[in-house]
Amino acid sequence: MLVKKIILCLFIFLATKSWSQKIQPVYPVPSKEQLAWHEKEFYLFIHFGPNTFTDKEWGEGDERPDIFNPTALDCRQWARIARKAGAKGIILTAKHHDGFSLWPSQYSTHTVRESRWMNGKGNVVKALADACKKEGIEMGIYLSPWDRNHPKYGTPEYNDIYIATMKELITQYGPFFEFWWDGANGEGPNGKKQVYDFNRFEDSAFRFQPKMIIFSDIGPSIRWCGNEKGFIGNTNWNLLDTAGFARGLGAPHTDTLNQGNFNGKHWIPAEADVSIRPGWFYHKEEDNKVKTPETLFNIYLGSVGNGGNLLLNIPPDRRGLFHPNDSAALMGFAKMRAEAFRTDLFSNTVITTNDRQQKGLRSLTDHNIKTYWAADAAENVQLTFTLPGEQLINALSLEEMIDYGQRVISFSIECWNKDHFEKVFSGTTIGRKKIAGFRAVKTNRVRVTIHETKAPVVIRSISAYHIKNLP
Repeated sequence: MLVKKIILCLFIFLATKSWSQKIQPVYPVPSKEQLAWHEKEFYLFIHFGPNTFTDKEWGEGDERPDIFNPTALDCRQWARIARKAGAKGIILTAKHHDGFSLWPSQYSTHTVRESRWMNGKGNVVKALADACKKEGIEMGIYLSPWDRNHPKYGTPEYNDIYIATMKELITQYGPFFEFWWDGANGEGPNGKKQVYDFNRFEDSAFRFQPKMIIFSDIGPSIRWCGNEKGFIGNTNWNLLDTAGFARGLGAPHTDTLNQGNFNGKHWIPAEADVSIRPGWFYHKEEDNKVKTPETLFNIYLGSVGNGGNLLLNIPPDRRGLFHPNDSAALMGFAKMRAEAFRTDLFSNTVITTNDRQQKGLRSLTDHNIKTYWAADAAENVQLTFTLPGEQLINALSLEEMIDYGQRVISFSIECWNKDHFEKVFSGTTIGRKKIAGFRAVKTNRVRVTIHETKAPVVIRSISAYHIKNLP
């Protein structure tokens, strides 16, 4: 009896293994770290520094350190609100273009150490790192290469100083889930511009924290989406060609950054950055110009819903706290997301397909990111979802199993109307996630057709919703 059980288990294992081995990756594919980044979807950006107190967006670098003096700084409040809003982490502008460091760096004399805040004993980077750990979220760092204060900026020596500063941050306050590089490159206090040695920066960053996610116009890990409005292209390939391009003015065209390259050589997905206010730093006159929960939800649909991640900026005020208006908008945004995706209308459907591969269909609706359904054909694959009764539906969320690469080139969605199917949506790419919204339809049958792919499609999830106030 025991022998029979062993033989049966071995047969099942080999059959499963044999089936999974049929899936050939479509290169390039994401790394383990990139896959983990994709799953974060949404996190916060924090712009904080002297600009908070001077009402500027770009400081000159000649501001007196004493001007930085938050009266009630509470990084735990930032992290607590971020967690409650569903954000998976916080990226802090540890040093912006003005060169002011929010930690007592040994490589600068323009830091919190020189300010009157906490008698020069304060450390925002450490306070936030501790707060994120306590709230169970992750932390990332923005470190501007442009430094309008440092006397060595514009000389070869500055590249060494920047690398040493990166090491100081990463080794003392890391690990970080993301390191953010801005491509801005202006003049320093000596009137010179710096020739950034990004190759060394990149090699050094990976040496200090191997396999770290690094953001810039051209990666190497993730890319800018080409705008600061928070919207990624409806067609969005997680692939990018970087040969011949540079960060900053030498970056690919914004349309390319927004949509990626169909046959891009590298897996470099898009991140959409946007501020909850008109500016990136806090300005009191913008207290009544905070984006509404509805606007934030629309941005979510246009970023995460197009296969990228959303980086939402929340600038602390002069107290060192999130303003109540910003917090209220964040909580309203979180509530809208929770309500929109609370009930999957496909949870009790019968799934059929015209494809020869009938195994794994239930994986499409089990909400398990490790399971998937792999088609046998590469074109015109149909998946039909039959509900127990009619439901009002106006959105589908589709996810490819991107572990094996990005494949879908075009797809459509149809809903059954009396005696025939009616097309309600035509789309291009799916990628990590595609939230396809359309006019509300009352139906008991939905058909998804994958028209064209680079290789037989591998889908891990398809779910259906009725979202109130869908744009």
